[in-house]
Amino acid sequence: MREPAEAADGGPPPVPLLEPREGVPPVITDDAELERVIAAFAAGTGPVAVDAERASGYRYGQRAYLIQLRRAGAGTALIDPIALPDLSGLDAAIADAELVLHAANQDLPCLAEVGLVPRRLFDTELAGRLLGYPRVGLGSMVENVLGFLLEKGHSAADWSTRPLPEDWLRYAALDVELLVELRDALQNELEAAGKLEWALEEFAAILATPPKPPRADPWRRTSGIHRVRNRRALATVREIWEARDKIARERDLSPGRVLQDAAIIELAQRAPRTPAELQALPTMRGRGARRHQSAWLRAIARARDLTDRGLPEPTVPGDGPPPAHRWADRDPEAAKRLTAARAVVAALADEHSMPSENLIQPDAVRRLAWTPPPEPSASAVAAALRDLGARRWQVELTAQPLARAFHRLECKGDL
Repeated sequence: MREPAEAADGGPPPVPLLEPREGVPPVITDDAELERVIAAFAAGTGPVAVDAERASGYRYGQRAYLIQLRRAGAGTALIDPIALPDLSGLDAAIADAELVLHAANQDLPCLAEVGLVPRRLFDTELAGRLLGYPRVGLGSMVENVLGFLLEKGHSAADWSTRPLPEDWLRYAALDVELLVELRDALQNELEAAGKLEWALEEFAAILATPPKPPRADPWRRTSGIHRVRNRRALATVREIWEARDKIARERDLSPGRVLQDAAIIELAQRAPRTPAELQALPTMRGRGARRHQSAWLRAIARARDLTDRGLPEPTVPGDGPPPAHRWADRDPEAAKRLTAARAVVAALADEHSMPSENLIQPDAVRRLAWTPPPEPSASAVAAALRDLGARRWQVELTAQPLARAFHRLECKGDL
């Protein structure tokens, strides 16, 4: 093993983690192999480390293309969920175990698609946030907590590749190699800091949160859409976005590989009528963008033919407060409450060594400041925060200071 360089702070340098303890396991691709894995993990003990690799930027959707698991007594398993799309048998075998993930919200949806649904969870990234670690990526956490250096060079790879290269599989296996050890170390730190119950509430909240419903107008998230100034051009964005999405779904490609957002915006602004006009646009010079030029021209024509009634509105009313930068004009009193509330939250977050957004959800703070309880008592603010989804520990830390801040504003006559 190569000798690591000396650490910048003069302490012992991190030790490169180059090989899984039992070597790189084979990828499980058939039912007989899966049954052996199920038996091994059922007989194992303790938490189960889990990770998933997707093909974001390459394939349509967020499905998993490799799932890694590790448990004491069972070792590491690498499972191909494309060949084995039903892992409910494995889920049943480890149903009583705590699953350890890093940034669980990223992987839980694709794990659920193949039948892996944790009943108990430990999220090492979220634990790191609650403990105030400045960098909470898996590599940084393993290095700073355990003293090992993880290679993270394949995180953005196309994991739909088959067969998967050996060095990718080594990388994938190493991602779960020390995840349980990291979990154990972080639990000890949480307990010492008096934050373990907070973390457990957060983990339970992740599991209890239902899947997000589909967006009503997903095309409105096209990058650069703020530059589109009229309803006809917005309709063109919508028609091209939907045409692109259909092609991407049928070809199982990331939409950006079919047509980039910048091209959608340019097409909406220029509205070309002929192939020659379309091909003259700077964003349409690549072969990929021009491959489906007839689909883009048809989409533009559909938008051009719409009556006023069929054109989208410039904006869609949200279910919450307006953007904060507009509060001073629309409701100066609410703007003052928001400024006071943010100052309270920032001070508390600093006191407890964690990011403000983990102390209390920013959306809850905005909604509370926009529509506060009639009487800003601690109990009323606490009830409002609970209604907004704040956890018990968050309410206990923030309700009284926020109520005091609102009360001070009233007493000063600023409201």
